Amino acid sequence: MAPVEMIDRDRYDLTDPSLIDSCARRLRDEGVCVLPGFVDERALASMVAEADRLAPRAHRSVSATTCYLGNPDPSLPESHPGNRLVHGSVEVVAYDLFPSDSALRALYEWDPLLDFVRRCLGVAELHRYADPFGALNVAVMRDGDRLGWHFDMSDFVVSLALQASESGGDFENAPHLRSPGDENVDAVRAVLDGDRARVRVEPMTPGTLMLFAGRNSLHRVSPIAGPRPRYVALLAYAERPGVDSTDVLKLSRYGRLP
Repeated sequence: MAPVEMIDRDRYDLTDPSLIDSCARRLRDEGVCVLPGFVDERALASMVAEADRLAPRAHRSVSATTCYLGNPDPSLPESHPGNRLVHGSVEVVAYDLFPSDSALRALYEWDPLLDFVRRCLGVAELHRYADPFGALNVAVMRDGDRLGWHFDMSDFVVSLALQASESGGDFENAPHLRSPGDENVDAVRAVLDGDRARVRVEPMTPGTLMLFAGRNSLHRVSPIAGPRPRYVALLAYAERPGVDSTDVLKLSRYGRLP
């Protein structure tokens, strides 16, 4: 199936300026743009079957970091969010494991999708990630897995929901909780303490493409429950060519080096 046939074109014309403007506005105002039913049912079924085949080869990692993705900082007050550990566990299928006839790979490597994402982000250039493992990957989360509250190190993430767990696995986020000039520590602490006033939930709906600006929006994946794994494809892009991840990140996330 060609990539153009995978997309529900009745709902999503990737060249439509009004669609692009709407996505850009939602991303700017809300920090997230959700496009349900982006891929059609046939393509989705193919992608889920592919994930089922590849999942046994995923690398499992368990983490305990602060919400800033670092270690606790003894120079900060004990009550500071930078001294509270959050926990996560996930399995990841690396890009180099996807076969040449992969539907997911074909969609990720399709230039019209790249240009659509670029225009939604409002950037002059956009390139696929140079990481041979992380350019495209599938996150596999099983019963008991979770991703704790955190801010991203990158400006944006593009994901495609493939399969929901039987319960849990919702994407929860507190949009624009901090800004470059204000860490808003009290609000961050409140979310970590369970305050839901600024938290919105994006249900895990298969077939949904999501653009998310996570550098300043605190977010997590709620705990997974049940035997059916949660599958989400992560499509990595950068504003300049040749961007790769560090060897430390490769070893922790994929368990190996090129």
